[in-house]
Amino acid sequence: MILAGDIGGTKTVLGLFASDGDVRTPVREARFPSGDYPSLEAIVAEFLAGTDVQPSVACFGVAGPVVGDEAKITNLPWVISAPVCSNRFNIPRVYLINDLRALATEVPHLDAEDVVVINEGAPLTEGAIAVVAPGTGLGEAFLVWIGDRYRAYPTEGGHASFAPNSRDELNLLVFLERRFGHVSFERVCSGSGIPNIYDFVRDSGRYEEPAWLREALAGDVDRTPPIVNAALDGKADICRFTLTLFVRILGGVIGNMAVKVLATGGVFIGGGIAPRILSRLREPDFMAAVTHKGRFSEMMSRVPVKVIQEPQAALRGAAWFAHERL
Repeated sequence: MILAGDIGGTKTVLGLFASDGDVRTPVREARFPSGDYPSLEAIVAEFLAGTDVQPSVACFGVAGPVVGDEAKITNLPWVISAPVCSNRFNIPRVYLINDLRALATEVPHLDAEDVVVINEGAPLTEGAIAVVAPGTGLGEAFLVWIGDRYRAYPTEGGHASFAPNSRDELNLLVFLERRFGHVSFERVCSGSGIPNIYDFVRDSGRYEEPAWLREALAGDVDRTPPIVNAALDGKADICRFTLTLFVRILGGVIGNMAVKVLATGGVFIGGGIAPRILSRLREPDFMAAVTHKGRFSEMMSRVPVKVIQEPQAALRGAAWFAHERL
């Protein structure tokens, strides 16, 4: 059996897969709120306690950089060690990979129903593929053809310096620079970044903050869902403009990634936000931001852009990674 995991700042999903079957269908799967546990080992122990299966290999896609056999989760106080997991759970082989590498590993295995096409484009066979995933944070990865299949590679491109593409975005950078010093793309193009954009729009005085919205955002709550919901429902102009800025910044991120890796095979958008705002991504300003690359704008228009709507794509990618190494 294969033990696979998608380890994020908000949730951790674990699954058991039969190594001699279709690894896209887990034998057993469970989801855990990451912040409620002191470590990944605590979650794995609880998960395995419900079964008598002994995995022979494990792969965990983790939301953070992997150095050697160890990883520190970017948005959690966890340090994950492959040898520690191997020894504690008696699993001979344990692999740690970046969560975007796990997601990218699944991309070649996606079916048509697993994605929504935003831009059909004109994909080139064996062309490089980019993956951009705004979730709790912002992840980026890419795939290259190695002769008989695609191989996925991770990056930490989400922490690259934010580069504005408009006067509004320039003012946003100035606003957030006072708060953070260094402003990465993750500060503005992620679930944790949407409230930062909202604060900028609110403090600019351009739109009024309704009293009902102020109450909904007060206290220790995740402000992103109410902001996005109000934007999609058209209930508050301040939220609609916040989402507009987010969508255009996301378009810029995708265009940047496509240029950097020459993603003639397409760009796949992962993470939990894009499927939620599909209607907004279909509006013209999103692809306009993707293709806003000067002399390369025409080439960018030929790059396919698709949203991954399979919620367990990263988990399946971790399982495929382990399966390929059996």
